[in-house]
Amino acid sequence: MTISELYIYPIKSLGGISVQEAVIEPKGLQYDRRFMLVSPDGQFITQRTHTQMALIDVAIFGDRLRVWHRNHPDDVLELPLVMPEQADAASETMSVTIWDSHDVPAITVSTEADRWFTAILGQACRLVFMPETTHRTVDEQYARQQDAVSFADGYPYLLIGQASLDELNRRLSNTASEPSRALSMLRFRPNIVVTGTPPHDEDAWAHFRIDGIDLYGVKPCARCVLTTIDPATGEKGKEPLRTLATYRQWTKKILFGQNVLAEQTGEHLLGTLRVGQQVEVVRRQEPWLAPPVAEIRQV
Repeated sequence: MTISELYIYPIKSLGGISVQEAVIEPKGLQYDRRFMLVSPDGQFITQRTHTQMALIDVAIFGDRLRVWHRNHPDDVLELPLVMPEQADAASETMSVTIWDSHDVPAITVSTEADRWFTAILGQACRLVFMPETTHRTVDEQYARQQDAVSFADGYPYLLIGQASLDELNRRLSNTASEPSRALSMLRFRPNIVVTGTPPHDEDAWAHFRIDGIDLYGVKPCARCVLTTIDPATGEKGKEPLRTLATYRQWTKKILFGQNVLAEQTGEHLLGTLRVGQQVEVVRRQEPWLAPPVAEIRQV
């Protein structure tokens, strides 16, 4: 079992970046979801309500972020990759909300960024950054220690097995609901993709290790309508939720992928993940949703 892909999403709900290596930090992979778009009153904004966000791409060049809409590649917004820990004359502190996380301290980026995104989305919005001093706690029901998370929905890391996506695409190809190209992994916005496993084997990874880094699968990822948005076109459909509901539904939730926490060692960097590293499962658990093994082709 090996890491086949790594992804970071510097601005929540915008385009992802495929990387060959990524530093593990207490809140998630370095640079992952440290920026977020919010309404003027601080409510988070995502593709769930603004599907055109799927067409906004992000790239890292040195110590800068470059952002552009795929249909307007010449209109590029440049941002600092990392903001100061405290607001300065060009920014301010702002409390923001992500799901059940209220009054999360953030720093506004710039009036230029606010104007750029407001024009793109057609709605007043602000771009904010999470400084290291902000501690947004992981749900205590699943946290192992004082685990923190960035602006991600709820957990620092999301892992998906390539075989799980292959199984979904196999099932989709056997239906006439939406005959089209195979779904890409970007639909599901993982951080870590692994190969060499049976479909949905990651459901059972209670404790696994990558190059000496201890990681823990704490909760399957419940999927929402964001997965029905094609990242290539921004168009919304009924798949993959319709097909996933036929074999991945548990207590009215559709599960795909595993939410992961890393062993904490204070505020120090925890290590680096690289494509090609081997994955060792240390301890297994009973999956929340046991897959119908007789129906799943071993990959």
